[in-house]
Amino acid sequence: MNVLRRSAAVLATTAVIGAATPATAALAAGTPSPSASAVLPSGLYGGADPTFDGVWRQSLALLAQRTVGVTPAAKAVDWLAGQQCANGAFAAFRAEPTAACDAKVTVDTNSTAAAVQALKAVGGHDAAADKAVAWLKSQQNKDGGWGYAPGSPSDTNSTGVVVGALAAAGASADKSPYSLLAGWSIPCGQDGGGGLAYQPGKDGKLTANADATAAGVLGALGKGFAPTAGKTPAEGHACADSDKALTRQEVARNGAAYLAGAVAEKGYLVSALAGAKPQPDYGNTADAVVAMAVQGGTRTAKKPYAWLEANSVRWARQSGPAAYAELVFAAHAMGKDPRNFGGTDLVTALNATGPAPRTAATGHAEEKNDGKKSSGTNVWWIVGTGLVAGIGIGFLLSGRRKQQQL
Repeated sequence: MNVLRRSAAVLATTAVIGAATPATAALAAGTPSPSASAVLPSGLYGGADPTFDGVWRQSLALLAQRTVGVTPAAKAVDWLAGQQCANGAFAAFRAEPTAACDAKVTVDTNSTAAAVQALKAVGGHDAAADKAVAWLKSQQNKDGGWGYAPGSPSDTNSTGVVVGALAAAGASADKSPYSLLAGWSIPCGQDGGGGLAYQPGKDGKLTANADATAAGVLGALGKGFAPTAGKTPAEGHACADSDKALTRQEVARNGAAYLAGAVAEKGYLVSALAGAKPQPDYGNTADAVVAMAVQGGTRTAKKPYAWLEANSVRWARQSGPAAYAELVFAAHAMGKDPRNFGGTDLVTALNATGPAPRTAATGHAEEKNDGKKSSGTNVWWIVGTGLVAGIGIGFLLSGRRKQQQL
């Protein structure tokens, strides 16, 4: 899941697209602020320029709040609902939401799917969510998957997030996306066996990608961003036979096994963008924890979860509300208390990045909070063509590249 959300128009001009994929992360050092002419909406979470991720980060923030029993501020929900176009779709950000969406407004499946999950979670916006679902269904490709932008080729990450949105809305696709996910699962006996590719290469070759695998596991199981832990399968987490067509359950099982192997040594995933020194990828590690846990692998996810508790809070402070949300989802999937995440209260930190919620629950079903809190609410907005050391990107952005991240 990506912490930063970029519009298709910007992606189309990114130099790395030709070498990677339509949503490869292209980051630059620095901490830019919103332009002087732009005034951030009062209902928006995060203090950074929302041009490329406003709907995405707002959706994740609201969903994370509802996941832990917090009722978001009405103006935060209204801001998100107000971003919707008349046809039901969402763009990454609309500076003038009262204006009609025309050809210059670049809508995308990822922002729309994230908004659906958030609007269904907060309640009271079923009509808007259903309209968005109808638009998503209209964008399904003939192969059963979805691409980032309307008309673009299917990719595992977009397919996964849309499947999660349909599940949240109680809807189903007109064509099954599961055969596509099964077809992009790497056979067990090959390099990266069990993992999923973002897309086949130009030569048709499949290259396992941890980011796409995490998205594919959730998609295969029909889960959204915030699932609870599943039961450990009787077969364990060995890669299933790939010589025959895989079931949805086998795709998820194989993907979880691949992720478990990927984090086994270091306890985290590594981001290796072209020309940059490999470094820990916090967002994708959090996504891997969620994927392993929902498949019943909380035991294999303990090591990366512990690593996140010890190392990821600074990243979340710098990256903003979507990063806090990813960590909340990881804690929730593991049955842990996000209010005591290595001594940091993720819920308080997330709430502080935007309008104060109407109510905030103080407990968690699985564990008790020891009262420790984090006061850090600084935000980095990162856009460009370089790389900020130490910033991990979650699935749907950084890993939207065909290359192996490990």
